[in-house]
This record gives sequence, structure tokens and C-alpha cells, in this order.
Amino acid sequence: MSFSNKYPTPTSPRIPESPGAENLHERHRRKTTSSSSISTSGSFDVPTPPLKITRDYNALIKYGSLLLLVGQMVGLVLLMRYTRTHTVDSQLYLASTAVFMMEMSKFTLCTLIIFWEKQWSVTGLMEEIRKHTLGNPGDMLKLCVPSLLYTIQNNLLYVALTNLDAATYQILYQLKILTTAVFSKTMLGRQFSMTKWLSLVVLTAGVAVVQLSGSGDSSSKGDDADKNRAIGLTAVLCAACTSGFSGVYFEKILKGSDVSVFVRNIQMGIPSMIVALCTCYINDGVEIQQKGFFIGYNSIVWCVILVQAIGGLIVAVVVKYADNVLKVFASSFSIIFSCLISAILFDFRPNALFLVGAGFVCFSTVLYSRPEKRGRQVLPVVNVSGRR
Repeated sequence: MSFSNKYPTPTSPRIPESPGAENLHERHRRKTTSSSSISTSGSFDVPTPPLKITRDYNALIKYGSLLLLVGQMVGLVLLMRYTRTHTVDSQLYLASTAVFMMEMSKFTLCTLIIFWEKQWSVTGLMEEIRKHTLGNPGDMLKLCVPSLLYTIQNNLLYVALTNLDAATYQILYQLKILTTAVFSKTMLGRQFSMTKWLSLVVLTAGVAVVQLSGSGDSSSKGDDADKNRAIGLTAVLCAACTSGFSGVYFEKILKGSDVSVFVRNIQMGIPSMIVALCTCYINDGVEIQQKGFFIGYNSIVWCVILVQAIGGLIVAVVVKYADNVLKVFASSFSIIFSCLISAILFDFRPNALFLVGAGFVCFSTVLYSRPEKRGRQVLPVVNVSGRR
């Protein structure tokens, strides 16, 4: 009697697996394969980053660029005020030439960045510039509008800082907040909640209170102080209007296409340099012929030009990853730093009224940045006739 068919042989036991063992082995195999797999092109297969990491990275770029923008605005205003009040051998440099050199510097910087992106290929650089300039006349025509307005605005800012102290200039220039909000609503269709509108009102009130404080630096005192203040105020008002429109217009173009920030600045730089050069010889042609193009220039003036050129790129990055109104609030926050540093460098003495206005500005910034609670969206019921 044989037992070979009834019982399994002891030399080949078969241990039954649990139902989840096969899935466990499969998950282990997939994990090992994905961690050590190499594509046929020789590059490692990088897994997609989690959504939380992506959001944190975007937030870092957004608020990091805003912080950098605040530092650039504070440094630029203080340096510009210093160069407009401290001359070299009683020769004040020409603002029109400084604007032209700033546009040249920004154009050169953007060209070098694109040159680096094309792996230092002259052919690739020329092809990229030709593609977005001569090969795209429609965009070039659209960008002539903000290019002209930005050039006018930069000239007006030099006029304003020649006649106003740095703190007063920073405060008055915040009038562009209202123009930016209005143009954002009309041109971009952006909807602002009651909280955001309230923050705009509070910010405007803070700006007005600081303006009424009547604070000024030592360079603002003199017989022509009232006349200079009127000229500076007019320049700031015009600059605020051009800034609001051109900023929103540029945001609409930049967010509506996949063109990089540097290519867009090259597109804007070409008409800007032409307009700025024409402005030099229209306004200061006689003085340029007599004294030269770089009359009154020194190392600090060149520093102002470079800081302003880099600031244009920072603004473009902020517009790309944030929004234009948030950029304006960053410049509003720079009021505090400008006034504090002006107290040290330019003998600026803020009074109690100024401190109250500064508190309004800080409160409005926090109020605007608060996340809004969104209610549940109720889908409308549509009947068979299509009417709601």
C-alpha cells in the first residue's frame, strides 16, 4: 500500500502564503525598481514632488521676492535722494542720462542671462532675440505702451526726489495703490472682497496721516521749500498714475503668455532705450553738448543705476509669482524702513502723527494678507428650459 499519492513528500513542503504576501512582495519590487531605475537616456527617474512641497516652494519664491523688493526700494530711494542732494564739484548729474543708462544696464543683464540659458551659444541667443522681437511684431507693439510709461515714470521719480525728502516721497508715492486697484478691477476683472477694500482705505488713511505730519529732512529746508514741494508733489502724482496703469498692463501681458521675464524685459528694453535716448537730447541736449553725457557721475550714481536696473527685474518676478497690488503693499511697507534710516542719515525726525500713520500702514498690510474664508459653493439648479 503506497502513501505517495495521499500525503506530500517531506522533501518538498509547500507553505501557504497569506493573502497580502503577494501584494507586499509586489510593493517591495516596485519600490526597489523605482529607487534604482535609470532611464535609457542615462537620467534618473525623479519622482514628482508632493503638493505641499510645491506650495511651500512657490510661497518661498513669492514672499522672498517681495522681501527682496522691499530692500531694493528702500536702498534705491535713499541712494537716489543722497545723489540728488550731494553733488560732485557743484555739478548735478542729469536724470535723463541716468534713466537711459539704467535701461541699458537692464537690457544688458537680461541678454547675459538668456546667453547663459542658451549655454553661451551666440546663435541661440540671436535666434531667441529675433524670434521675440522681429518675429513677433504684435507683442512689440503692445509693449510700446508700458515702455513709454515706465520711461516717463522713471524721469518723474528723479524730479520728485530732487524736490522731496525720501520719507515724504515714499508716502506720497503710495497713491499708486488706489490707481493699481482700480486698474486691476477694470482691466483684469479682479474682484476684491470688502476686507481688501477696507485695507486699501486704511492704508490710504495712514498715508494721509503721515503726510500731514509735516516731517522733513535737513535738505528740505530753505526759501524755496514750498515751491520745491509743489513740484515734487506734482511729479509724484503723475508717476502714481503711470505706475498704476503700466503695472497692471504689464501684469496682464506677462501672465497671459509663457514668455520668460528676461525675454519680456528685452522686448520692453528696446523701445525704452529709444525713448530714453530721445528724452536725453530733447530735455538736456544743450547741456550734454557743453558738459558731456556723464557730467556729475560718481560711484554712488552708478550704484543707483544698477540698483534700479535690478529692481526692474525683481518687480517682474513679483508680478509673475504674486500680483501687482501685493507688490504695491510691499512698497508701502518700505515706508517704515525709509523713514527710520532717513532719521539717521538725513536728520529726519518723525513725530507722533507720523507714528500713527505708520501703524495704519502696518495694520492694512496684515489685513490685506489675511486668508479669506470661502463659503460652500452651491451649484445652481437648471430646469429643462435652460432658465435659472
